[in-house]
Amino acid sequence: MLDINLIRQKPEWVKAQIARLNDTAPIDEILALDERRREIIQDVEELRRQRNEASKQIGRWLGALKKLENDIRAAEAGQDVGQPLDYLRSQLNSLQFNADEAKEETRQIGDRIGALDEELRSVESKLREHMLWVPNLPHESVPDGPDDSLNIAYEPQGAPAPQFDFEPKPHWELGPALGIIDFERGIKMSGSRFYVLMGVGARLQRALIQFMLDYHVRQHGHTEVYPPFMVMSEMFVGAGQLPKFRDNIYRDAEEDFMWLGTAEIALTNLHRDEILEEADLPLNYVAYTPCFRREKMSAGRDVRGIKRGHQFDKVEMYKFTTPEQSYAALDQLVAEASDICEALGLRYRRVEMVTGDLGFAASKKYDLECWAAGCGEWLEISSCSNCEDFQARRANVRYRPAGGSKLQYAHTLNGSGLALPRVMIAIIENNQQADGSIVIPPVLRPYMGGQELITAS
Repeated sequence: MLDINLIRQKPEWVKAQIARLNDTAPIDEILALDERRREIIQDVEELRRQRNEASKQIGRWLGALKKLENDIRAAEAGQDVGQPLDYLRSQLNSLQFNADEAKEETRQIGDRIGALDEELRSVESKLREHMLWVPNLPHESVPDGPDDSLNIAYEPQGAPAPQFDFEPKPHWELGPALGIIDFERGIKMSGSRFYVLMGVGARLQRALIQFMLDYHVRQHGHTEVYPPFMVMSEMFVGAGQLPKFRDNIYRDAEEDFMWLGTAEIALTNLHRDEILEEADLPLNYVAYTPCFRREKMSAGRDVRGIKRGHQFDKVEMYKFTTPEQSYAALDQLVAEASDICEALGLRYRRVEMVTGDLGFAASKKYDLECWAAGCGEWLEISSCSNCEDFQARRANVRYRPAGGSKLQYAHTLNGSGLALPRVMIAIIENNQQADGSIVIPPVLRPYMGGQELITAS
């Protein structure tokens, strides 16, 4: 969520930044609602002041009425109270009338405050809804471009491109032939974009997950987190997934639960509504979760094999930092994802996103893509983003600066470390041999009982 003060002070600049994203947002509506909100608050404060003054006046009149009633009783008893009885009675009637008028005025002020409070709740609800549709703004260093066709791909790194003296096959042929991927039974059970990993295929995926978690914990110093796989809808709001991507989220039909599309959603909210200490930052987390996405936006894309499905596994890295740390942390995040590529012997490259392909929550983003020889294409296996304070504002994650100045919102970063099943695709296709067998990367062999080769069983 953007800072409302930024929208107030620089509305045209904000609009221009959103236009760089090839997107739109209801900035004028936000400004109108914000102005009306402030008017209502000012009006309510004035009415409350008037009501307080009227209440004090009523109190004074009630005190005077009580004294007059006492004087009247004394005069009726024949005591000298310094004023004629008729005069006292007329004063009593006058004061009673004024007090009744003031009580009615106070009641009317209360009714007006109640009506304004109700309008304020409505205005604030509409304002929040509009604010939730505003995307994060791109960092000034992000190149302009309308879509992913202008993303900047850097020179490949890692292992050399695999060379074959035969025509390499895609994983959708290799997997079934080896008995490690079963498409037919996956479709039979769950429909299109589902599959079953069998035998060594299932073990290979489990080995990859375990290896990546261990590497990030031991080599990179991350704290491992095992979060719930389904969370309340407000957690999706905090991560910037709602309301924008509602149609792509699997959710419980009866309870307020939604299935994670990425561990980023849970990790964003790990410190929700908390105040962190600057001395404890950065916080570095890593989590494995299955991920569930309806993939409506990608209908018709990557329909063959296991490249894109409604369910997949991912190891996710996440960082909470100060604003001063966050862009160095983004470089670190990319380096940590790259380390996994290097360890697995993958040919990979870094891709810098242009403004039109940043997504909703990121201020700056890099992808890592690995080469898959059988498909003959680069596959995205990691997306590393700096969201600055966009998610922290939505999830209310703040920190206390060491110098004792006012609380600030943390910066949040997320990155795949790495995403399956595309890493599986690259391993299967790049390490295939002429007889159809697959060489298991050395770093995974300890996780597979020393097995070096996948052969047909």
